[in-house]
Amino acid sequence: MKIAHILGAAALVAGSVFSGGVFAADINGAGASFPAPAYQAWGAAYKAKTGTGVNYQSIGSGGGQNQIINRTVDFGASDAPMADDKLTTNNLLQFPTVIGSVVAIVNVDGVEGLTLSGPVIADIYQGKITKWSDAKIAELNKGKKLPDAAIVPVYRSDSSGTSYVFTSYLASSSADWKSNVGAATSVQWPTGAGAKGNEGVAGTVKNTKGAIGYVEYVYAAANKLATTDLVNKAGKVVKPDVSTFTAAAAAADWKGAKNFNASMIDTAGADAWPIVSATFILLPKNPTSGAQSAEVMKFFDWAYGKEGDEIAEKLHYIPLPEAVIQDVRKAWASEVKADGKAVWTN
Repeated sequence: MKIAHILGAAALVAGSVFSGGVFAADINGAGASFPAPAYQAWGAAYKAKTGTGVNYQSIGSGGGQNQIINRTVDFGASDAPMADDKLTTNNLLQFPTVIGSVVAIVNVDGVEGLTLSGPVIADIYQGKITKWSDAKIAELNKGKKLPDAAIVPVYRSDSSGTSYVFTSYLASSSADWKSNVGAATSVQWPTGAGAKGNEGVAGTVKNTKGAIGYVEYVYAAANKLATTDLVNKAGKVVKPDVSTFTAAAAAADWKGAKNFNASMIDTAGADAWPIVSATFILLPKNPTSGAQSAEVMKFFDWAYGKEGDEIAEKLHYIPLPEAVIQDVRKAWASEVKADGKAVWTN
């Protein structure tokens, strides 16, 4: 289902129900483009239900972290979990909202169902593999006629949680990548062309012959872009779909995760998609407005419910386990305080 269809339908409902009515105070957030389709669709549906607007700017995880540190928004959003010491220094609570998946997208004429692996993608983004007909790609795609065309790697030019997830996967798959490039929201890309946001990478790949890029799955689905299969940690070729995303999410160790930072990268499950991650909200523990902070938590509390889950699933996100949601609510109640009093009491 296209992003525009879901957002458009929800926005129409909001307009028809509340035109001329009294609106509650808006909530302002900014950050990751990875979960932006979910947050924007949730926001439209929530406004239709409650009258409270949710303004979310998709500016990248780095921008979201900076804005919440500077307290210019009510909440920040980041796919890359913030470092523990940075959370402490800036008095922030970090909690997950949904689980999403990063996929490799390609624009290669005449080839369907392309299979790649982590080490091969790492070599492509290091400029070691430059043609689609390379022997390492051919080995993974026996029986397919690969074009002798140049590969154009496309990466995020902004500070990006999607890049953090993708480069974490490459670092897990390739010792060479781990030592030479590493995993971060911004890295020194050895080769390729940059584009801003998941939207920018999707658009650049769509318009560039021979391109390869990485985006959250909903952007590939919405733009009808070709995705590759991947060889996972178990050595099995898996397709990007809800079943393989769910298999990876099921392997997360939430109980052992500090600040809810549970890794789902390259898990060992036989059917697991190897590039899966939760995405996070950053909320001040000492809000200047307890009422405004409470509105943020009310919104995400609603999003964790049946309506929010249905919207997220239509956009190919995986809802959080109920036990994790309960732990998030406990963290809200115990850690977010205004004038020494708990903001969340439900």
